[in-house]
Amino acid sequence: MTTDAVMTSAAVSDKPGGDYTATALFESAADAVFDAVTAPASLTDWWMDASGSGLEGGSLTFRWGTEGALVMRVDAAERATRVEWTVLASEPVNDWVGTKVRFEISPTATGGSRLDFRHIGLTPQLECYDMCRQGWDHYLPSLVGYVDRGRGNPRPEGGRR
Repeated sequence: MTTDAVMTSAAVSDKPGGDYTATALFESAADAVFDAVTAPASLTDWWMDASGSGLEGGSLTFRWGTEGALVMRVDAAERATRVEWTVLASEPVNDWVGTKVRFEISPTATGGSRLDFRHIGLTPQLECYDMCRQGWDHYLPSLVGYVDRGRGNPRPEGGRR
C-alpha cells in the first residue's frame, strides 16, 4: 500500500469554512497508530521534535528547531481508539492557540486500522490555513510511513522542521 493511496483530506461541511480533516488507512493495527501519536520518540520520527507525556492529563512540547514551540495539553488518550490535544501555545503560528487536534482510530476488517483526523478550529478563515493544511497533508502520510514501514518523513525536501 502506498501513502498516496491511503490519504484523503477535505474540509468538513458541518459549519461555514469547516475544520481541516483527513483520513488515513494503515496496514498496521490500531495499537501501533495510538503509540505513534502518544510516544514523544515516535512523534519526533514522523512529525517534529517532541518531549513530555502523550498520556491523558500530560502535555507535549513540539519544537521547530530554534524557531518556536508548540505546547499541547493531552485531553484524551484512550488506547487504540482516540487521542485529543488542545493547543496551549504556538510560536510563531499563534493561530493554533485554542484549537484541538483529534485522532480517532479504529480497526479495519483486514487487521489494519483507520485514522480519522480532525484539527478543530483550523479553518480557511485563519491566516495560516493554507500553510497548515499543506503541513498536515505532508505529515499525516509521514505518520502512515512511520507506522507501516518504520520510516516517517518529518523533514520534507527543502523544508524545515
